[in-house]
Amino acid sequence: MTASPSRPATRLLMTLMLALGLSGGIAATSAPPAEALVSAATATSALSQAVSKRGSPYQYGAMGPYRFDCSGLTKWSYARARKYLPRTAAQQYNATQPISPASRRPGDLVFFISGGTVGHVGIYAGANKMWHSPRTGSYVKLSTIWASFPAVRYGRVR
Repeated sequence: MTASPSRPATRLLMTLMLALGLSGGIAATSAPPAEALVSAATATSALSQAVSKRGSPYQYGAMGPYRFDCSGLTKWSYARARKYLPRTAAQQYNATQPISPASRRPGDLVFFISGGTVGHVGIYAGANKMWHSPRTGSYVKLSTIWASFPAVRYGRVR
């Protein structure tokens, strides 16, 4: 469930190209059109789906509806809100629009980075908390986000 995130290098390259006037057709912003990002209502619906699974046991590779691993919970929750996410935390990281901690909203995804790899994902619940399925022997639950940037990054589903 791990992969190397490459978006920071891409953003740096785009910033340098724009600063030098070398955009060569690259848009001035890396953000997709607003209609490509999920609405707050869809994100809230996905969050509600995750909450409905409170207490469901963790199982590696499980995608619900009764057992989940971390990315299985986020995938299942968004599918119930009629939005596709890829399977693993790393794939989900690469499929979302990066957002700042200041612009996060309930339903956005919370990614944990360790050693340059995406190792865990949850759904932001507000008030610096998230719903997630953390590890073997645990269950779907609400937890305080225990780290900050750069170990934690946020993404908005497209």
